Amino acid sequence: MSHPLFDLSGRTALVTGSSRGLGHAIAEGLAQAGARLVLNGTDTERLALSAAALRAKGHQVEEAAFDVTDEAAVCAAFARLDAAGIEVDILVNNAGIQLRKPLVELSMAEWDKVLSTNLTSAFLVGREAAKRMIARGRGGKVINIGSLTSEAARATVAPYTAAKGGIKMLTRAMAAEWAEHGIQANAIGPGYMATEMNTALLDNPAFDAWVKGRTPARRWGRPDELAGTAIWLASQASEYVNGQIIYVDGGMLAVL
Repeated sequence: MSHPLFDLSGRTALVTGSSRGLGHAIAEGLAQAGARLVLNGTDTERLALSAAALRAKGHQVEEAAFDVTDEAAVCAAFARLDAAGIEVDILVNNAGIQLRKPLVELSMAEWDKVLSTNLTSAFLVGREAAKRMIARGRGGKVINIGSLTSEAARATVAPYTAAKGGIKMLTRAMAAEWAEHGIQANAIGPGYMATEMNTALLDNPAFDAWVKGRTPARRWGRPDELAGTAIWLASQASEYVNGQIIYVDGGMLAVL
């Protein structure tokens, strides 16, 4: 029997960038714990397919197609949720992109795109969700998705590193301002995960060997291995945890 502290029944979770990859795995985990889902993405066809797959498993799923980097689109999406009577209790800011290029070759547009998608979107969506959580007076949960690069840098991913470092500090800023309203804001820092976004790295024998050699677990992580941490941070079991980033990385950051 599951512990009641981890039961998300009666709660609604919006997961950005959840039509595939880590976001989809996290969303499915929250649904398995009882949450109603609001899936988000910009590709409406892929979003519909993802939602249908979860509904086929018996989960309650809504779709919210909007660009998390567009302030007007974010505000309009929350207005639509309001009009439909959908109250977001749990927000997972997962949407993100990667760009691998040396710093000296980066254009301003490329820098801005990565920062906007990986960091600014968490502020925009987080702000709109928190406004409503505060007004309702029931508290809520915000889970931001960081990275190993919230803590350590790698060559050729400078904008991603800057954005994910910013996620760690944005999470703390959210905790500083929203904790008194019963909102817990925390982050998850995934290690190297076997996702579509990492296909090129998985298919690179040298990089694959480096990940497995550098990680104490000696393997890549699976997207579903983030679900347990997400459920804990979304549940009553973490009511006094705030402003933290939990690394789910097979031990990589723990060793030299």
